[in-house]
Amino acid sequence: MDKILIIGASGHAKVVIDIIERQNTYQILGLIDSFKEVGASLLGYKILGTEEDLPDLIKKHDIYGGIIAVGDNWKRSQLVHKIEKLTFNFKFIVAIHPNAIIGKQVVIEEGSVIVAGVVINCDSNIGKHCIVNTKASVGHDCVLKEFSSIAPGATLGGHVVIENHTAISLGANLIGNICIGEHTVIGAGALVLNHIEAYKVAHGVPAKNIRNRAAGDAYL
Repeated sequence: MDKILIIGASGHAKVVIDIIERQNTYQILGLIDSFKEVGASLLGYKILGTEEDLPDLIKKHDIYGGIIAVGDNWKRSQLVHKIEKLTFNFKFIVAIHPNAIIGKQVVIEEGSVIVAGVVINCDSNIGKHCIVNTKASVGHDCVLKEFSSIAPGATLGGHVVIENHTAISLGANLIGNICIGEHTVIGAGALVLNHIEAYKVAHGVPAKNIRNRAAGDAYL
């Protein structure tokens, strides 16, 4: 099997490790993390270095590629851009839990993570480096743009568009045929009945715009 690296060594990395082991398609060589000590381990895999060590690790161990295991959308995007500058031909893999249900003609692009219990219905498109988390439901003909995320238990009706870097939080419900703008956060338990603009925080039943936010603002 091709050898890969997991970038990140916190809680979401545990989930990604479990998925990749169950897929049984790639061999996990180890982890990359800038904030933890080299040699420390997570679920039996050692931290081998930071992103700056990637070129040497790829050459030494014949690494095929890997995946970003970081839950925050903005931080995940920054890591992808950094790795693309540091490496040549690093392949970002897709992690799909065997217990996810993927409908006909669903497209899942590179770097995305689909967790256990997820349902993605027909003709939906999951963009690059997205997360669809535990028991989330994505209706037919939905579009998730790159670096967006759907938290556990969230539900999207059909024909919903989630723009880039946007986060749909725990248990939120979105009716069909609406769009959530880029870099927006929909709060936990929200009921979204209308379009939500870009760079907003919205929550409530029904959901309303609460305040503005900037790209990179913390939400986790």
